[in-house]
Amino acid sequence: MFTGLVQEIGTVKRIKKASHHIELTCSASKELLQGYKIGESMAINGVCLTAIKVTDSDFTVDIMPETFHKTIFSDLRVHAAVNLERAMAANGRLEGHIVSGHVDTTTRLIKKVKKENSIVLTFYYPPQIQGEIVAQGSVAINGTSLTVSAVTAGAFSISLIPHSMNHTNLGQLKQGEFVNVETDILGKYIKAMIGTEKNQILSKYTGE
Repeated sequence: MFTGLVQEIGTVKRIKKASHHIELTCSASKELLQGYKIGESMAINGVCLTAIKVTDSDFTVDIMPETFHKTIFSDLRVHAAVNLERAMAANGRLEGHIVSGHVDTTTRLIKKVKKENSIVLTFYYPPQIQGEIVAQGSVAINGTSLTVSAVTAGAFSISLIPHSMNHTNLGQLKQGEFVNVETDILGKYIKAMIGTEKNQILSKYTGE
């Protein structure tokens, strides 16, 4: 489990594609990698991945083809900046929100506007996650826990404060670029419960 509080920006060092998997190597600081071992998790742009190699300055993870094509990893290039967060310790603080590291979909940035000391990013609202993003709720964009500032039928917006601009890769986003999206797990359960109740009511009156 993760919190969505990005610990640092890493850099893609190598992408090695094999027949049944992809190996991704990222550089990171000694501080972040201290005590980090093979078999442990790291969220890279919000995707929970397992380390298969670790050195003092970089680490390598395995990516399955399904994950590679479902996320923005399919467009990832060497030297790209990526958000990194290690799994939360059981005794750690949950200061963002509960982030599983299981990306739901990708979406694209459709507008970027500077507003006072912040930047408002507006993204296309994919139909497959409709109802899972609400104003003042939480969403993880490239693994960054953010508060949703506005929602319409076709778009949702978040505001980046200077800290988030400087300590994640979101400040570097350009219009048209794609990001990983994970909606709030609590919202998913509520949506599922409501769907179940609707089906039960329909079954009662239709006899199905």
